[in-house]
Amino acid sequence: MLIRALIVDDEKPARDELAYLLGQHPDIEASEADGADAALAAIAVSRPDLVLLDIRMPGRDGFDVLREAAGLPHVPLFIFVTAFDQYAIAAFEQNAVDYLLKPVAAERLAVSLDRIRQRLADGPAGLTTALGSLLAGLGRGSTVSRIAVERLGRIALLPAAEVVLIEADDRDVGALTDHGRYPCHGLPTLTRAEERLGGQPFFRANRAVLVNLERIAELSPWVGGKYLLVMNDPARTEVTVSRNRVRDFKERLGL
Repeated sequence: MLIRALIVDDEKPARDELAYLLGQHPDIEASEADGADAALAAIAVSRPDLVLLDIRMPGRDGFDVLREAAGLPHVPLFIFVTAFDQYAIAAFEQNAVDYLLKPVAAERLAVSLDRIRQRLADGPAGLTTALGSLLAGLGRGSTVSRIAVERLGRIALLPAAEVVLIEADDRDVGALTDHGRYPCHGLPTLTRAEERLGGQPFFRANRAVLVNLERIAELSPWVGGKYLLVMNDPARTEVTVSRNRVRDFKERLGL
């Protein structure tokens, strides 16, 4: 059986290396995408059987691809190709899909492809089960109670309670504390920060801000059906809750 594979990585040398390794397997036909948008378009149109997916990419990352692909009519199998931290890899090992650690070894790739061949032989039910298992595992296995930030040339681990909010701008994702704003380490997107903080008292107030619900000092209805929050940091930072998020916000607070 011919397996159609899609290689997703923003770095061309990495794509070329994987394409070469996959070329050693006669039953694999590989195409490439250089980012999340191109990957999702290819999945929707070309309907590959397998996606070899880099995690850390500019803009939307591999986790964004995974979540959005789950809503498409055709759901492929995924292998993460990553230089991610060991704790994340340990979480992936509990799931039905596989991972490859960069630099990819030919022998390890062969093992992964054997697993994929078995999954594909299981038919559509096997594919759906595999993706559902991975999504569930991401929610359980990668949540944290501390946030890594870059401070004074080092990586500091802040207790979640010290973080007033997490915001994304054109430069980075940053954590605001009583002592200043620090770039987050290992959180390329706000969506990824939201996942990592699952179980912690953070709420996505709008597209750009996650607020710590325990650091809200005041709140009031605002124009256009929105809510205005005043945080209890020294600057009394104000945050707007988007109109489409107000209902969920009130439910979280029991209002």
